[in-house]
Amino acid sequence: MMGKSGRRMGGALLACLLAVPVAQAATHTVALVSLQDDPRYQSRRLERHYPGHPAGRLWHATQLGAADAEVGLRAAGHALKVLEATASNAAELGKVLQQLKAQRVAYWVLDVPEAQFAQAVQAAGHSALLFNASAPADVLRGSQCAALLFHTYPSQSMFSDAMAQYLAARSWRHALVLQGGDPADQRQAEAWQRAAKRYGIKTVDTKVFKLSGDPRERDLANPRLLTNDRNHDVVAVLDADGEFARTLPYATQQPRPVVGANGLVALAWHPQWERNGGPQVNRRFGRLAQRPMVGQDWAAWVAVKSVAALVSEHSQAPLPEQARRLRSGQVFVDGAKGPRLSFRAWDGQLRQPVFLAHVDGVAGTAPLDGVLHPTEVLDTLGVDEKESPCQAKP
Repeated sequence: MMGKSGRRMGGALLACLLAVPVAQAATHTVALVSLQDDPRYQSRRLERHYPGHPAGRLWHATQLGAADAEVGLRAAGHALKVLEATASNAAELGKVLQQLKAQRVAYWVLDVPEAQFAQAVQAAGHSALLFNASAPADVLRGSQCAALLFHTYPSQSMFSDAMAQYLAARSWRHALVLQGGDPADQRQAEAWQRAAKRYGIKTVDTKVFKLSGDPRERDLANPRLLTNDRNHDVVAVLDADGEFARTLPYATQQPRPVVGANGLVALAWHPQWERNGGPQVNRRFGRLAQRPMVGQDWAAWVAVKSVAALVSEHSQAPLPEQARRLRSGQVFVDGAKGPRLSFRAWDGQLRQPVFLAHVDGVAGTAPLDGVLHPTEVLDTLGVDEKESPCQAKP
């Protein structure tokens, strides 16, 4: 038993320990880069709730990412703060990016249209790591890739592979494809054709739809006329805009499921995901943002968590070395989807499961059971290393 002198000595030692100043945490800044006039956030579009489209700005998602990483960062002697870097339009974006560079903000979460990525990559140079949280374009992971550009949002090829895997697993192998005429629809069609060939889905016919106010073109958007043949198991609608696709489920001539841009949709996240901590993430986000979390929100959240995982162990490394660490596949992130997530070496894409979902829940998760890969089954989603045209290295 400790005597009075022992207790006095212990109390004095405790007082000395409490008096020692704690080293100040090293604070790292993450900027959310966006455009005020981004057409994806027009009020009418947000009101329509198109599946797979943003449901609101990503600011609350970045805040949640920083909050969720706080405890682990504090234990490692680090802290994160997030700031908004919003340009009024594309013409003003350069000024905003140069301000971030002048302030030495080393981590940028990009929520900008595809057309602005080249400008952001050029402005950042070797002074910032960039994380794409909302653009699915394959070209950003391919011919327009960059050494310090990473993607937490899935690519279009990942979405298409996930859908093709699901159709193959259900033995729905004959698809009638309805495709829009916009360039974005054509890019979706290219990803679909690649995925269909890979997983044995036969496109029995491709028909082009057109939304028009011209009475002479009314039939070009008539679901019954477009789907009147019988030789298909499923209708795949490729509609990047989403307006035509919303009219298609339960309006086809034949009783067939609709997949693609409506009906059954491949998504990065779903507010009804019930496993792997998903309900807790959805509840925390809902309290903060006052709306459900969707895929773009999830990608922004996990981008901030990726920065936290990186600086916890490699904060002293220069940015090109940090990029190499991310691409090594040895920096892991918990994305509340099950497996630990890591970035691919060849194109900077975050490996992740993709949900096959409808409005009320998740019907399946890709990769599907039985799909195999020589090294990492998550690499069955999207462009694999031998297929990738990306040549950028940190």
